[in-house]
Amino acid sequence: MPDLPTPKDATESALFSEGWDAVLSYADLCTSGSLTAHQLATEAFTLGMREVRAAASTHVRGAGRRTARLPTIPALLTAVRDTAAAWEADGQGHKLDPDLRLWLNSPKAARYSGPPLERPVALRGLRDMQEADASLLWLAEVEALPLPTVARRLGLDPATVADELDQVRTLFRDRCHRAHLDTPMDAQCRSYARLLDAVTRSPAADTPDDLSRHLATCVRCAEAAACLRLHGGGLPAALAGGVIGWGGLAYLERRRRAAEVRLGAGRPGGADPAAGDPEEGTGRSRALRGGLLAAAVLLLSALALGVSMMPFGGSGEDSAAARDDRQPVAADPSVSRTSTSTRSGSPTAPAATPSATPTTAGSGLRQPDPEPQGSTSSAAHHPGPGRFSAPSAGCRVVYDLVDQWSDGFQASVTVTTARPLDGWSLSWVFRDGQQVGQMWDATVHQSGARVTATAADYNKAVAAHGTLSVGFIGTWQGRNRAPYGFTLNGASCTAD
Repeated sequence: MPDLPTPKDATESALFSEGWDAVLSYADLCTSGSLTAHQLATEAFTLGMREVRAAASTHVRGAGRRTARLPTIPALLTAVRDTAAAWEADGQGHKLDPDLRLWLNSPKAARYSGPPLERPVALRGLRDMQEADASLLWLAEVEALPLPTVARRLGLDPATVADELDQVRTLFRDRCHRAHLDTPMDAQCRSYARLLDAVTRSPAADTPDDLSRHLATCVRCAEAAACLRLHGGGLPAALAGGVIGWGGLAYLERRRRAAEVRLGAGRPGGADPAAGDPEEGTGRSRALRGGLLAAAVLLLSALALGVSMMPFGGSGEDSAAARDDRQPVAADPSVSRTSTSTRSGSPTAPAATPSATPTTAGSGLRQPDPEPQGSTSSAAHHPGPGRFSAPSAGCRVVYDLVDQWSDGFQASVTVTTARPLDGWSLSWVFRDGQQVGQMWDATVHQSGARVTATAADYNKAVAAHGTLSVGFIGTWQGRNRAPYGFTLNGASCTAD
């Protein structure tokens, strides 16, 4: 069993403490005993932190966008699922929960490693958001942390964090709507797409009978509906189920119970102001319990109607949630399970006990979210004639292979330009005969190995020292090396 990684600094130490608690909680759901849970959690945490660090090191400094990836906690939970899948493939499946083994060998699990457009809408929507926004959404909705605590962790203004969260929910809905439209659908699903968008926008809108019947039988559209309907309390379940997969509901319930304990809901004396977050006790706890009750009533009503808004309809996830009457497995006693804040002391990470105060990241006000890196409908935007500026005096390009499978891949190209642009044309040459199938944030033309991406109307203007970015799905055979010969409006660019 590998040794746990060592935090590099105070910020990472706080992150380790928070991430380990989440990883161990989910690992306990996936296994049959606490000893095995610690083994799975250790392997997964080591793998996940290695991937998180690698992703952070490849981030484009100063770029308006980041490479599409999940926030830290859902990325670590994904590592738990991937490690469990590796155990099953390596003949160690007997250590795992039997229902999880059934799920791992079903088409449901295959969706998470297949072509991106086939993956759950919630997963694609969360990946396409800026990391700070995605972290705010996950911590508040899935981890059920009080908003003042979330604000301190992310460096936001506690007085405005509620408004920030409302904006982020709307951004998530927009990303999921775009992802749903880009999902390969049959004619019937396509015919309901616009109606589904309309009825999920308002809490007062009635769902037509034919759409209700369709949602009761179509898992993909039910997934999309759960993500698009921001009211009603179903968003946390849509996030947990769509991003984690198996056991998402059970994990969600565990995190909510843990949040109640942190808030003092389960202690006769209430929260200790010296040990937790001040002024976040009784009132917030009552609100949380009320929200849980409302969500439970709505979920039971939905099940009774046969219109499941859960991301998956199989029995594995449901049985995991129903069977989860165990308390979350306890981490090492030296590991703190309390909220990390600058007022509540120093966090403790597994296998290391640095004493430091975590620093905050981000700004108090969130900047407007750029256009998504994820798939957008090919019919959504049409490029206008545009006026190209003079050739740029200098530009730098970062080509990122986001994902790859047996015969396809997803990639993004991010360009930093030295001069302002009022229209742009970006070109490159493939080395191995790759073919672009779909591109977003630009119109694509390919002639042989040369690809040309032309700006859309909404992103043709780029400020000096600003960035532009395109993403695409392509096919490959034999080899899939990075392209070369990048040019912006005819001027050569330096590739990083």
